[in-house]
Amino acid sequence: VQLQAYGGGSVQAGGSLRLACASSKVISSNHIMGWFRQTPGKEREFVAAIILSSDDNTAYADSAKGRFTISKDSSKNTVYLQMNSLKSDDSAVYYCAERRGSRHPYYTDHYLFWGQGTLVTVSS
Repeated sequence: VQLQAYGGGSVQAGGSLRLACASSKVISSNHIMGWFRQTPGKEREFVAAIILSSDDNTAYADSAKGRFTISKDSSKNTVYLQMNSLKSDDSAVYYCAERRGSRHPYYTDHYLFWGQGTLVTVSS
């Protein structure tokens, strides 16, 4: 599986960006698509995930709740991360990832496939 993340850029605090993650294969049930982010010197951290099923349940880090929304477009094999009310603390390289299963979407090392990352810079 190849994942292509794009949509990053520079934005002022309070602004919005939409990240996209295009998968080379059909997005199917019993898989999880997640977004993570990383800043220099820090570990990669969970941001949001969508648990692909009939319900497409979602999960968010506390820092993302109420501001970020993860969604999918199955016709395009693409998962999106809509980020609103951006803060300078949201500046990071954002990665999308994919794994099998439906539980524990928060754990970085459970994901098998990773995209190349897209840089988000939020200026205050």
